[in-house]
Amino acid sequence: MRALLSKAPGGPETLIIDELPDPVAGKGQVVVAVKACSINYPDVLIIEDKYQFKPPRPFAPGSEISGVIESVGEGVTDWAVGDRVIATTGSGGLVEKIALPTTSLFRLPEGRSFAEGASLLLTYGTTIHALLDRGRLAEGQTLLVLGAAGGVGLAAIELGKAFGARVVAAVSSEEKAAAAKEAGADVTLVYPRAPFDKDQSKALADQFKAALGAGGADVIYDPVGGDYAEPALRSIAWEGRYLVVGFPAGIPRLPLNLTLLKSCDVCGVFWGAFAARDPKANTAHIERLFRLWKDGEIAPRVTETFAFEDGGKAIAKMAARGAIGKLVVKVAE
Repeated sequence: MRALLSKAPGGPETLIIDELPDPVAGKGQVVVAVKACSINYPDVLIIEDKYQFKPPRPFAPGSEISGVIESVGEGVTDWAVGDRVIATTGSGGLVEKIALPTTSLFRLPEGRSFAEGASLLLTYGTTIHALLDRGRLAEGQTLLVLGAAGGVGLAAIELGKAFGARVVAAVSSEEKAAAAKEAGADVTLVYPRAPFDKDQSKALADQFKAALGAGGADVIYDPVGGDYAEPALRSIAWEGRYLVVGFPAGIPRLPLNLTLLKSCDVCGVFWGAFAARDPKANTAHIERLFRLWKDGEIAPRVTETFAFEDGGKAIAKMAARGAIGKLVVKVAE
């Protein structure tokens, strides 16, 4: 089978199409013929050896796939050849076939495309865990979303509205502001590009405060980091919750005196570890996402698709922080 492989640390240009042996389903596993694989920011980091997990090389990036079951292993009774499935993989998704444990599978609903299916679990799974378990977001509260036009950002807008919050979406361009507004944001603001000096950081904090209003943000959803973090934290409400989701703009150093002054929490969000440690709670979240999807309250926004051979270009676009919504590699028709 073909695979898009990382054979040495580096950027997307180092990825090459090569052949690997077809996988075989072991006990409790199925082999999935991959149809689509979405691209997420960890795919940028993992091929550069900057992610918390470092798979042995050669490996394929890609952590979120959809496809059709091609074969089943010993002991598998709940799944059959031909079933349409979605799954998270950690890595290894940019391949034509992959062996997965049945515990990682969810059924792709009828009428939903493979591209949509490959765009649900990681972004919305991360976000529902962040907002409900870590952020304790409640109806009537105010949610500030940074990087609000990316995959997790748009998911945060939709879920925030579904849970009854007022959503303020912060983005880096007017085009992205339009996407955030379309997803349901109540207020949008366009922030400048970092890095910021002290005066620029204060100006951004004032911009956040003006958009949020006197009460500030009860929950801040931050998949960006870098110089955007401190100004956002300065806009947090009393006893607010600051959710640390990712760092494409760099790992920030927050002044902890601000947490004392606002009596607020800074909460890490590691959905993959949560899903592994509490699969029952994670499954309940995913089932809720399926209901919201069916009811039209959420909908993965696939804004661009790439051929399998152009998977590196998709990762390059993600690295450049130019993506709006989800980028998906079509592995097979």
